[in-house]
Amino acid sequence: MALEISDGLEAGNVDGAAEASLPIFNVERVQLQFSIAADFVAAQVANNVLILALATGRILRIDLDNPADIDDVDLPKKTSEVGLIRRMFLDPSASHLIISTTLGENYYLHTQSRQPKALSRLKGVSIECVAWNPNLPTASTREILLGATDGNVYEAYIEPASEFYRREERYQTHVFKSPDGAVTGLWVDLLPEKSDFRRIIVASHTRLLHFSGKLGRHGREASGSIYADLFQKEKPAIRELSDASSSAPSLLAISPEDQDASKDDRPSSRHFAWLSSQGILHGDLLLTPTDSTLGDRILGNSKVLPRSLFPATESARGGRKLLQDPLKGLTMTGWHILALAEGRIVAVNRLDGSIVHDQAVLEPGQSTLGMITDQRKNTFWLFTGQDIYEIVANQEDRDVWKVMLQNQDFDGALRYARGLAQKDSVATASGDHLSSKGQFLEAASVWGKSSKAFEEVCLRLIDNGEDDALRKYLLTKLSTYKKASIMQRAMIASWLVQIFMAKLNMLDDMIATRAELLENISTNSAQEELETVKREYKDFVQKHSSDLDPKVVYEIIGSHDREAELLHYANAISDYNFVLSYWVQRDKWSEALEILQKQTDPEIFHRYSGVLMIHVPRGMVDILLRQSNVEPQKIIPALLTYNEGADVPVQQNQAIRYLNFVISNNIDCPASVHNTLISMYATLPSSTESMLLSYLESQPSPPPYDADFALRLCIQHQRVQACVHIYSSMGLYLEAVELALKYDDIDLAAIVADKPEGNDKLRKKLWLLVAEKKIRQESGIKAAIEFLKRCELLKIEDLIPFFPDFVVIDDFKDEICSALEDYSRHIDSLKQEMDVSAQTAEQIKAEINSLDMRYAIVEPGEKCWICGLPVLSRQFFVFPCQHAFHSDCLGKKVLDASGLGKRKHIRDLQNEVSRGVSVGAKREQMVKELDGLIAEAWYGTVDPKCKQGRVLTIVVCFAVTML
Repeated sequence: MALEISDGLEAGNVDGAAEASLPIFNVERVQLQFSIAADFVAAQVANNVLILALATGRILRIDLDNPADIDDVDLPKKTSEVGLIRRMFLDPSASHLIISTTLGENYYLHTQSRQPKALSRLKGVSIECVAWNPNLPTASTREILLGATDGNVYEAYIEPASEFYRREERYQTHVFKSPDGAVTGLWVDLLPEKSDFRRIIVASHTRLLHFSGKLGRHGREASGSIYADLFQKEKPAIRELSDASSSAPSLLAISPEDQDASKDDRPSSRHFAWLSSQGILHGDLLLTPTDSTLGDRILGNSKVLPRSLFPATESARGGRKLLQDPLKGLTMTGWHILALAEGRIVAVNRLDGSIVHDQAVLEPGQSTLGMITDQRKNTFWLFTGQDIYEIVANQEDRDVWKVMLQNQDFDGALRYARGLAQKDSVATASGDHLSSKGQFLEAASVWGKSSKAFEEVCLRLIDNGEDDALRKYLLTKLSTYKKASIMQRAMIASWLVQIFMAKLNMLDDMIATRAELLENISTNSAQEELETVKREYKDFVQKHSSDLDPKVVYEIIGSHDREAELLHYANAISDYNFVLSYWVQRDKWSEALEILQKQTDPEIFHRYSGVLMIHVPRGMVDILLRQSNVEPQKIIPALLTYNEGADVPVQQNQAIRYLNFVISNNIDCPASVHNTLISMYATLPSSTESMLLSYLESQPSPPPYDADFALRLCIQHQRVQACVHIYSSMGLYLEAVELALKYDDIDLAAIVADKPEGNDKLRKKLWLLVAEKKIRQESGIKAAIEFLKRCELLKIEDLIPFFPDFVVIDDFKDEICSALEDYSRHIDSLKQEMDVSAQTAEQIKAEINSLDMRYAIVEPGEKCWICGLPVLSRQFFVFPCQHAFHSDCLGKKVLDASGLGKRKHIRDLQNEVSRGVSVGAKREQMVKELDGLIAEAWYGTVDPKCKQGRVLTIVVCFAVTML
């Protein structure tokens, strides 16, 4: 089996190195935080709960997570009545405690109770061991097995009861009898995938029995035994010791549950150890097969640690005793067997039987209460009558990988290896082992993640002709290099491309020749292998495209003439220029379009538009219409090249189609695009100008195209109507009319002549040109005059100069009469207007004369509306609204409300008048101007309460000046 190594090998840290320097185990004495007056007689630890039994009959229950919280429990009767506590049995969840005394009294104590209850049905039974229910219930014990010192095994179901008349045990049944004395160990566990199957191990001083089978139907509702049928029907596997001493300690220990196995979703494999006078028998508790052979396999594969492996018993003289004292205690950790020999704690690696720790703890001859393992918390304890010791494990699995590596268990070794160096050692050894067996493919994947010399591995695989293994090794090795190792990654990746191409060519040759293939591989299998290698190549390119140099890869694949692989690589690195040029060079237009329509880079469209517009114009334009980031002006050369050789109707002209689309969908379309479309319309072989005119008429004003360019182009190709339209759009109506008349298109000229709206002079001039052409062209004067009636500006007298010298007046007699009548009516209208104007002038003159006679009456008591003093006391103003003001009050008011310029002018006039420098008419003129300014300004700031004042502000006002 190949070794599976994770991609990320973590390096060991400083803390890990420091921990590795410490001993694997260390026995430490536990200091109690309270004093105890009596010796310990029994002890148990489970689920971080410590229970101590004292010689006084007291029981102390201590939660090790909270040591200050201690439950003090007493037996219901005194020790003189029931005896000393001999043994205690605590289930792994610490929910159930069974207490056995020296006088055969047995009690049950639940974790939520502080009052032990007597087990009356077990009275007189000296319990030696208990096998708890593997489901570990907490409300009741469910079905459990109890081994007694007389060799009997009982099944019991114990449930706490609050009623005084109910017994604690629902039932108690005898299920088995050991023929060789006391039952020193019991164990029950589940077998996977069979909920009604159980494994039972029974230990005594001389024999170890293994039962496995189906439970009985009884007792599923706690009404009867479930183990009785199993013991009766199933034949156990037996390991018997012929010379074992029944007086030596005998124990059965089970290793704690493997926590790593539960994390990795692996079946939890546990181990057993049986202590006897001859040593320790240990092995794996296999879970399969679930038949009668399971026990034989377990006991057959078990190993023995002889007594001689442990420290020897010394005599009083210091020599080695001939008969060695037996081991005094036993328990198991995850990877080691802990034994108590001659007062020393000895830890033995159960994989290879080596001693990894040996520490003196007790004095010679000092007795113990036993060694206990907390199955839940993986803690280990040693108890004496006076002291408690904890056996602290420090990374006990640190060297497990070495042992597994020696045993060639490479998967297990890798699982427990720590750090880069350890995992690398495992990988190297695993690869060497696989290669020695000829399994080069498996070895390649392992070597690829090891530090084994690169050139050594490659040469070895090449020498053995293992090309597939070499490919796998290089792929694996490439994945281990960091991104910073650019050169190494590039070299390996390029080599892999060469290997892939050679392999593909070899398989193609095999299939093509249809010859008998190596190793009896048929053609079908070669085809399947070919597809597999192609998939591997594609996956490789997809994953490592950044490690490959395009120039090198193109050269390698091209030298092998692998078209499909070449194109796949180019697509993988998004080298669409290469792919397009490849198809274009081979005239594969549909393939080129298929690649092009997946692109978004506008430069690719610009580059290949020329050749594709010539060969597949419709497909090219279809793709261009879906691209919003292509610059149309860069496509113009390709469009012009296509248009020059296009011999298709204008409706099928793809260049015109594309330009029309661009113009209609882009408001800010460049002028060059419009000019190109105009040039294509203008150079059409057809004489019709409908499409060109339709385009020109649809454009706004000012036009987005180059009008001068368009005009020159249309004149060159004699597109008269287009030229006339362009002249008109430029405002050159005279040139437009002249051009239309030049080509005898009078109707078109007439249309243009009507366009200068608001400029009747120009319109008349244009129409006179049309009239001249029309009159000289028409054979009948009357028809020409009817045509010219379309312009209301033309009169008959304007047309007479264009008539021939010899023309009959009858043809336009009616028009002359109509013109004379119009002149007469116009003269009458002018006379009426003159009469009305004369009357209006007389009225204005009369009103002006009446203003000289207008006056205002000021009463003697009239006061100034600003200061409140009599108005006649000094110079004043009076207004038509009868408001009167002193001239200085009003002047001050006006100055406050006037602007800077007007205020300065008024002050200058006041100064001139007050100084008296000016006399005569000049002074009167200055006074009149000053009065006018003040009066005018006042009407702009008159009191808003004066309705007359607001009305008089719209008429010419006057003021009476009192000197």
